Amino acid sequence: MYLPSHFEERRPEALHDLIARHPLGMLVTHGSGGLDANHVPFELDTGVGPHGVLRAHVARDNPLWQSVADGDEVLVVFRAAQAYVSPNWYPSKHEAHKLVPTWNYRVVHAHGTITVRNDERYVRGLVARLTRQHEAGQPRPWKMGDAPSDYIDAMLKSIVGLEIAVARLVGKFKLSQNRETRDRVSAAQVLIDQGDTELGEAMRAAGPPA
Repeated sequence: MYLPSHFEERRPEALHDLIARHPLGMLVTHGSGGLDANHVPFELDTGVGPHGVLRAHVARDNPLWQSVADGDEVLVVFRAAQAYVSPNWYPSKHEAHKLVPTWNYRVVHAHGTITVRNDERYVRGLVARLTRQHEAGQPRPWKMGDAPSDYIDAMLKSIVGLEIAVARLVGKFKLSQNRETRDRVSAAQVLIDQGDTELGEAMRAAGPPA
């Protein structure tokens, strides 16, 4: 990934927060069939290893888990809000007219090694944790016990667990930090006004180049 220094995000807490808020990652593998990409919701456990562990599951019918070997290098891409940015939103454009459109976004690339966890106990615990996490905001959170136990057992047999030991996290937060503060803040406000609140607030909070 091309990463100018003024867009690089190194703070572990910021990288972990993006993954937690946007857990649907794009898992890129290079297995027996060549390059492949799967879109999978992940759990991040920051308490294991120097950079944490990512856990997920895929359908047993998905050839992914059979096309990779334990220890293979993989990449998981997590992306937050993104949006087009018009030069018309920059006050300085109307003075010098030397600005062009761009696209702002925040991404985290998690590099690591994969292990297939083909056991029911592992996937049961993972599914239970993911369910509790993502159902927490519901008026009446669904839980695994709401379904018949034989049905849940059958569903768990149809999935396979994945575990990725993260070796490196790379963050790129492209938020107009290379522009004047007035330009960045102005563009942020336009995004907020048009409903792109998450990205606009991130731009507004971003500082100038280090």
